[in-house]
Amino acid sequence: LAKCRDTARRIAKAFNITGPFNMQLIASEDGDVKLIETNIRASRSFPFSSKTTGADFIEAATQVMVGAGRPEWLEGKDLGLEGKGAYPQKYIGVKVPMFSFKRLAGADPKLGVEMASTGEVACYGVTKEEAFLKSMLSTLQIEIPKNKSILVSIQERHLPEFRESLQKLSDAGYKLYATEKTAEYIDQECKIPVTSLHWEEDGEGPYIDETILSGEIDQVFMFSNNFSVRTETNYMIRRLATDYGVPLVTNLQVGDMLADCYALHAAGKLNLEPKTLKEYYEMEGKL
Repeated sequence: LAKCRDTARRIAKAFNITGPFNMQLIASEDGDVKLIETNIRASRSFPFSSKTTGADFIEAATQVMVGAGRPEWLEGKDLGLEGKGAYPQKYIGVKVPMFSFKRLAGADPKLGVEMASTGEVACYGVTKEEAFLKSMLSTLQIEIPKNKSILVSIQERHLPEFRESLQKLSDAGYKLYATEKTAEYIDQECKIPVTSLHWEEDGEGPYIDETILSGEIDQVFMFSNNFSVRTETNYMIRRLATDYGVPLVTNLQVGDMLADCYALHAAGKLNLEPKTLKEYYEMEGKL
């Protein structure tokens, strides 16, 4: 984050930017930060950041742009640029994307580096899990599994990364379905109960498509990568889930977070009661 902040400062200074600007950065595992693009415009995160920190960035940017100088309230305010100060201490804001893959017949509902979202939803909570699940539920594209049944299909190299989440889901009473190789790992390595699903042409049931169409599956977690072999099969599962309104998760980190949320919710430790932003401000002592 320190490198990201330093990059933003240097870009703003080099181009003499006084108003809002949007940056796309990518960070490698070794901590190297590279700039993808910079746009001299406000992003959709701009008002979200203003509301979350309680600082009117639009007012500050407008005054500077018209030559009126920095607003008085800004002079004594620590905006958290060094990683402290402005961030709320008693609540967390989470913004999640919305997608329209169901409206695009045949499109592969898989995420890459390109912008694919067609909207966003933001919510607040006292924990990151509470804020995250509220936001996800507010998209109306995902819901807490009613049958507690999830189909997982994970590329071999990702399996160890998701092992802890698989255990959390099982401990929370979730029934796991899996494609053949994933089921073998869950059964043999994790020692977790799992139902192996197959394609009809394999000649061995139960079948993936029939199980999804029957409504037994609440959600599909599919984590593939460049090493995935059955690319066509993976696409068919993603498209089948999308076409029949079964929530699909293709990002491993999102899957991890949902597993945490579902486990906490099953244990009665997650409060999803809606609150206004004003109520969170009052908790923080901003009003």
